[in-house]
Amino acid sequence: MSAHMQQAVSADEAVEKLQSGMNVFIHGGAATPTPLIEAMCRRTDLTDLRLYHMHLEGPAPFVEPACRGRITSVSLFAGASVRHAIQEGFADFIPVFLSDIPGLFRSGVIRLDAAILQVSPPDRHGFCSLGTSVDAARAAADCAPMLIAEINRQMPRTHGHSVLPLNSFSAWIETDRPLHEHPPSAESPIEAAIGEQIAKLVEDGATLQTGIGAIPDAVLSRLGNKHDLGIHTEMFSDRVVDLAEAGVITNRRKRINRGQIVTCFVTGSRRLFDFVDDNPQVAFYPCDITNDTNLLRKIEKLVAVNSALQIDLSGQICADSIGHRIYSGIGGQMDFMRGAAMSPDGRAIIALPSTAVGGTVSRIVPELAPGAGVVTTRGHVQWVVTEYGAVNLHGLSLRQRGDALIGIAHPDFRGELRRQLNHIRHYTG
Repeated sequence: MSAHMQQAVSADEAVEKLQSGMNVFIHGGAATPTPLIEAMCRRTDLTDLRLYHMHLEGPAPFVEPACRGRITSVSLFAGASVRHAIQEGFADFIPVFLSDIPGLFRSGVIRLDAAILQVSPPDRHGFCSLGTSVDAARAAADCAPMLIAEINRQMPRTHGHSVLPLNSFSAWIETDRPLHEHPPSAESPIEAAIGEQIAKLVEDGATLQTGIGAIPDAVLSRLGNKHDLGIHTEMFSDRVVDLAEAGVITNRRKRINRGQIVTCFVTGSRRLFDFVDDNPQVAFYPCDITNDTNLLRKIEKLVAVNSALQIDLSGQICADSIGHRIYSGIGGQMDFMRGAAMSPDGRAIIALPSTAVGGTVSRIVPELAPGAGVVTTRGHVQWVVTEYGAVNLHGLSLRQRGDALIGIAHPDFRGELRRQLNHIRHYTG
C-alpha cells in the first residue's frame, strides 16, 4: 500500500477540520468532490458556513432544507442544482467575469478559509493534479490555508498549471469512482442549421473558443473540411477530441501556445477525460490566464462562439438570467467576446435559436425582460446567428440593427417585431 493510501481518512473524518463561520471553496464541474460535500452536510454542528463555487455536478445537498440556516451557497456561476435555491432566496449569486474570480480570492475580497478539491493520485514526485478543472481552483488552492482533497484514481492527470504537492493537503480521502459525465447529445434541425451558419464564419487557421452543448457540438461537427485549427478556450468537450484525432485541430498556426490546446476546464464523457490524461498537447491554465483579454487580443483569427437567452433589437444580450431568475452566470462570455473582437481577423459570435418554449416565444425581442442581465452590451456585440441566418451588428445604427435582427428572427414573429420597431422609432423620433 502506498504511503498516501495509508494516510487517507474517511470523508467524515476529513471534514472534521472545518469550523463554523468558514468561507469554503468547492471544486466544480467534473471535479466536484461529491463524497466530501455529502460528509460536510452531515455535520449538523456546522453553522454560518459559506460555500463559494461555480457550476457543480451531481447532487447539492447543501441547498436542501436540512442545511438551510447553517450553510449558504454562493454561486460564481450557477448550475441547475442551485437555481431554485437562488430564486427562493436560500442561496446567493455573484455576477462576475470568469477572468476576475481568481482575483477575488487573491485580493482577499473573498477571504477563503478552506478549499475542498478533487485531484489525481500523486505521481512519483509527490504531486497531485487538479485534473479536469483548473479554472478558479488554482487560485483557491493557492490562497486557502486549509485544503481537503478527494484523491480519485479516475481523475486524469493534466498538464499546465495544475499540480499541487500532496503535503499541501490537511486531509484527504481516496476514491475510485467515475467522474460526472456529459456525453454529446443528438442535435435538432435548428441546432444543425445554426452550426452550418457558424461553420461558414470559421476560416482555415482560426483559433476557436466554444463551450458545451448542442450548438457548439453542431459547429464543431461541421469543421471537418477545415485545416490547422487551434483551440484557446475556457472549456471544451468531446467534439474537440474528434477534430484533434482527425488532424483538423493542429494548433500549428497559433503564435501563443503553439501546438497546444489551451483550456481551464473540460466537461464531457470518459473519452474526453482519457484524451486529456497525461496529454502534453493539452495545457490547463487558471481562468485569469485563459480568459485574459490582453492575451486573447494577440491571438490571430480568434473565433469566439457564445450563447444567449435573449437579445433585444438594439443588440443587448442577456445570457445569465430569465428575467429576474438567475439561470447561469456571466462566465467568460464578455472576456472572449471582447478578446475576439480585438483579435486580428477575429470574430465574436453569439448563437441562439430564434425561439424558446417550444416555438411560442421569440428570443429576439423589442426589449429585454424586466430584470434580465445584460452580459454582452450593444457596444460589444458583433455577429449574431440563428437558424435563419447570420448578421454582423458592428458599426450598424440602432435602426439598422433592428432591421438586421428581424431578418434572422422566426418568421412567425417578424411582423410583430417590425411593428414594435416602428413604434420605438416613432417614440424616439
